Amino acid sequence: MSEYQYYEFQALDRPLSREEQEQLRAISTRARITATSFTNTYNWGDLSANPRKMVERYFDAHLYATNWGTHRLMLRLPKQTLALPAVRPYCLDHHIEAWTTRTHLLLDLTSEDEGGDWIEGADDSLSALIGVRDELTTGDLRPLYLAWLSALAAWELEDDEEEYRTCPEPPVPAGLGELTAPQRALADFLRVDDDLLAVAAQAGSAASKKLTKPAKKELAPLIAAMPQKEKDTLLLRLALGPEPGLHTELLHRLRGADAPTTVPGRRSAAHLLDAAHTLRTERQQRAEHERATARARHLTALAGEAESVWQQIEAHIATKKTSCYDQAVSLLAELRDAYAHARQHTDFHQRLARLREDYQRRPGLIHRLDRHGLR
Repeated sequence: MSEYQYYEFQALDRPLSREEQEQLRAISTRARITATSFTNTYNWGDLSANPRKMVERYFDAHLYATNWGTHRLMLRLPKQTLALPAVRPYCLDHHIEAWTTRTHLLLDLTSEDEGGDWIEGADDSLSALIGVRDELTTGDLRPLYLAWLSALAAWELEDDEEEYRTCPEPPVPAGLGELTAPQRALADFLRVDDDLLAVAAQAGSAASKKLTKPAKKELAPLIAAMPQKEKDTLLLRLALGPEPGLHTELLHRLRGADAPTTVPGRRSAAHLLDAAHTLRTERQQRAEHERATARARHLTALAGEAESVWQQIEAHIATKKTSCYDQAVSLLAELRDAYAHARQHTDFHQRLARLREDYQRRPGLIHRLDRHGLR
């Protein structure tokens, strides 16, 4: 397959009218269109409309994925649930953009990785990511910070002048060390570096208030304390039909100062990236040390069982099967390393010389020994 593009749009706050569905059908005759979604895959050609315009007019969420490494997520939120000034500190170049219409705030989050691996048949779907929209409407800014980290790592690779190194850190939300399932999915989709996230979370832990879904026992007394007139107004609005943002508005009204918190961003991009590099290097060094230690234990044990391994090698060779020759050579290579680890190089080479002499008329075996440097 030379090309793959996947487009998915979802309408969440209200269904699409029949007229709107017909307008979308004019954009694509092949797309799967319902009252709440538009989905299409392209192997040739492309969508004949601007995804931004489609989200502005019809949809609340959009996912785009390609086999050349583009991952894009767009979200549309009611204007009253998230203010543009709160989003602007997280905007970074073309990777994170935000703008408003008369009624909504829109976010455009993009990750590019042309050198990354693409898995044909991967589960490209909005379902795992859509939860971050609700989280943003309740004031949880962790999805925005995750997108900023993704953009920062990409900007580091793109910007030859290293302007990114002086880029200030935006406000750091609480709970970066304990992501929700949608946030973890978003971090994976935007390719957030785990080491960079770990470094960032060190400041996020300083935000004292934990991000939790309000419980019934927390909300009940707050609702009881509301003025009767205000409760009547909210119930009337609810009875008149779906109103985007009403749930969020009520939560903000009830919880007030208990809304999710952030701490000011005090670190530069250079500090975060350098700290992530240090953390990554230390982790890789620990992993290498653990591998070396495990390898040393294995070779020590193998050297102690050398005679048994020689017998296995002889048994494999005796079958005269090429596959068994391969197993014998593999065991010999391991034995060579085990003898070297035990500082018994001479003993191994003497035993190997006798084996080569005994089986010098087995060209298939001798060829394999030579190819693996077992001379």
